Amino acid sequence: MAGNAQSAYTAEEVTGLLGLSAAQLRGYVRAGVLEAERGASGELLFSFQDLVFLRVVKNLANARVSPRRMRRALRSLRERLPENQPLSGLRLRAEGREILVREDERLWSPESGQYAFDFEPTGPTSEALALPTESEPASAEPRVAIRESAEGWYVVAAELEDSDSDQARHAYRRALELDPKHADAHINLGCLEHETGRLHAAESHYQAALEASPDHPIAAFNLGVVLEDLKRFEEACGAYQRALECDPDLGDAHYNLARVYDRLGHETAALRHLKAYRALQQGS
Repeated sequence: MAGNAQSAYTAEEVTGLLGLSAAQLRGYVRAGVLEAERGASGELLFSFQDLVFLRVVKNLANARVSPRRMRRALRSLRERLPENQPLSGLRLRAEGREILVREDERLWSPESGQYAFDFEPTGPTSEALALPTESEPASAEPRVAIRESAEGWYVVAAELEDSDSDQARHAYRRALELDPKHADAHINLGCLEHETGRLHAAESHYQAALEASPDHPIAAFNLGVVLEDLKRFEEACGAYQRALECDPDLGDAHYNLARVYDRLGHETAALRHLKAYRALQQGS
């Protein structure tokens, strides 16, 4: 990416402009989807081209491409491309629930490598590029607003988690003061409480995340884990089932549900979910 100050965007600005969570952004960097540079203070910096690519990725998610399929497709795409070719230079689009790549006049699947018929030559990728031009970057005023928002505090908290969990808690609480319905802040704060054994506090945050975002599979899954830790196994089953209603491809929920059902003596249900888990593992 271009590393000059005028074209570089911080992680905070990227998440605020695109509506991504900090965890999602870090996940894309770890997966090699983006190759962010580091600023003078060690902060992640992204180019305008990175913003355009992330906007496309977000639109694919909005087109109901599952996170699991998206990660798999992007991983396959990275393996198929020359080492020095960035993913951010490609045009992607959703065809049903599959990700396709447009390259010149050809359309192909990064998962199979096979070419596809192109019935929509001007597909949703053109709409995905609706961002300011690089010569007209986002103004300073909106960026200040991002830093003063709940999302800004959420980004700060996520960055602090690995180095200072107490400060991360403080930042998550500040985010929740500004937006009590910030589901991801509740989830991450719940995880921090869960890790330190404050199970009831973690449960409260996971429940609050589900109230704010009823279809959030991770909130439901994490709730199942903490209920399991609290020995409330029947309730844990309900939470895992809810996670699977939100995301049927959430393999860990199938696995945990199989384990809890086995513990409760429901062998048939346990076997059914264990088979579903193994099928997902074989398909990945």
